[in-house]
Amino acid sequence: MTAHTTARSAAHPNPHDAPYGTHGAREPFSPLGTHETHGTHETDTTRDTHSAHGTHNAHGTHHIGGTPDTRETEDGAVREASRVGALIRGHRLRIGMTQRELADLSTISVRAIRDLEQGKARRPRPDTVRLMADALRLGPRARAALEAAAQRGRPGGQGWAEPPAPPTALHAILGRDDEAGVLERELGSGAERLAHVVGLAGVGKTRLALEVADRLHRAGTPVLWHAFPGATADYLTCGEGTVAARVAATAARLWAAPDPASAVRAAHGPGGGGGDPEGAEAVSALAELLGDRAALLVLDGAPADPPRFGLLTALLRACPGLRLLVTSDRPWEMPGERIFLLSPPAVPAEGTVDRAAPAVRVFLDHVRRVRPGFGATSADLERATWICRRLDGHPGALAAAASWLVLCDLDALCRSLDADPAALLDHLGGGEGTGRLRRALHALTDRLTPGARGLLEELCAGGGPDDEFTLTGITALTGRDLPGSGRLLRELLISGAVRVAHEGDGSHFRVLGLVRAACGARAVASVSATS
Repeated sequence: MTAHTTARSAAHPNPHDAPYGTHGAREPFSPLGTHETHGTHETDTTRDTHSAHGTHNAHGTHHIGGTPDTRETEDGAVREASRVGALIRGHRLRIGMTQRELADLSTISVRAIRDLEQGKARRPRPDTVRLMADALRLGPRARAALEAAAQRGRPGGQGWAEPPAPPTALHAILGRDDEAGVLERELGSGAERLAHVVGLAGVGKTRLALEVADRLHRAGTPVLWHAFPGATADYLTCGEGTVAARVAATAARLWAAPDPASAVRAAHGPGGGGGDPEGAEAVSALAELLGDRAALLVLDGAPADPPRFGLLTALLRACPGLRLLVTSDRPWEMPGERIFLLSPPAVPAEGTVDRAAPAVRVFLDHVRRVRPGFGATSADLERATWICRRLDGHPGALAAAASWLVLCDLDALCRSLDADPAALLDHLGGGEGTGRLRRALHALTDRLTPGARGLLEELCAGGGPDDEFTLTGITALTGRDLPGSGRLLRELLISGAVRVAHEGDGSHFRVLGLVRAACGARAVASVSATS
């Protein structure tokens, strides 16, 4: 606390230690609008130079500092929100505190305080109320009155004629019923509030998020969607507006560094806010929009670096009904994060042909887009199944492979993939996104820890594309103990380099053929560069 504030506190004893925040036996300010009589003036803003004396309009409605504590309206939430602003202003003026000083002590921005006192912000979030009460040094009963008014002022967020909807998918989803059902139940029930779908680029994370969001929206849940730069937008976007702007502002602040000066002020304040008034404002604006209602926020293609945990936590506390569905290439490893590893769709077992297998259905769907009159014979199904196994059922790789059928038939495509699957990972049509899967495969190995990278190189060098291994086999290969081997294997699994099959006799793992091909191509390139 500053020296000025300390001196002022000595001159004006804290009135909030008495019941309802009264000074002695007198209650100069009540929730009903009884006016302050000290006549304290503000000096920090032009808008806040009113005397603390109350005024009355022609209808006898009481005002404090020009802000009505009630409004003639049918919206009870607006009346209570104005009461919250009047309470904050009255408590602040009684102890001679300016808006700037309150902002410094509470870590709430001056703008947010001004909006509350003027009734522009109608639903302060619980954290804002708590920080205000701490900075104003309210007694238990005055704090309870402020919290009660704030709670009545935010019954459920702003109303919408129709709940905001997710973007419209351009293609049907195939083979993801189990995954979509699990996420729908977890997020719809609130069992999970932060579900993070991770996996290789092109594996279908965005399409799964679209499906889950659509199911929840059809059940009545508002869906807020934000795509980060670089995300693959294979859908029809929703219209822009206030909702999208507030979501974008909040998403931007989650990864923005706070202002250093604000962080210093926060260190001397009552805590919370993360030292970022802009972030607190963005969270407050979104919380005002949502209130306590259930809603889904999708962050598609989120940055690999984790967001600021304090601000993310503040958002979840401010919006108790909010659930987050995030898609990115790797997890954040944060408390409360539900990591949902999305592997490629299942492929038929070696020596079998299954037209209904998810990966085969995905591939044939792409083939029909390229060759509308395609009718799969038994030989075609055998080749399609082989292609799916060779490309691990990866949807992005299957789409790129199918695009080459404009120039060749399935038999020629199989021969090309057998020689070098990495050569056909880029879509024939080129354009934006070409080479994305290849770059993702290279980035996968680059971001592995040295131990995990060494293990992956050993696995790729020591077996074929269909070779499987177990955790026990990894301990024998590396010479590490079970916990150490397990951590390395988990890293490979979470990165998307390895897929797992849980069978009756235990869990079996296999390095993706695409990863083997990418590692082999990089090894050849490295040898060529040094020779």
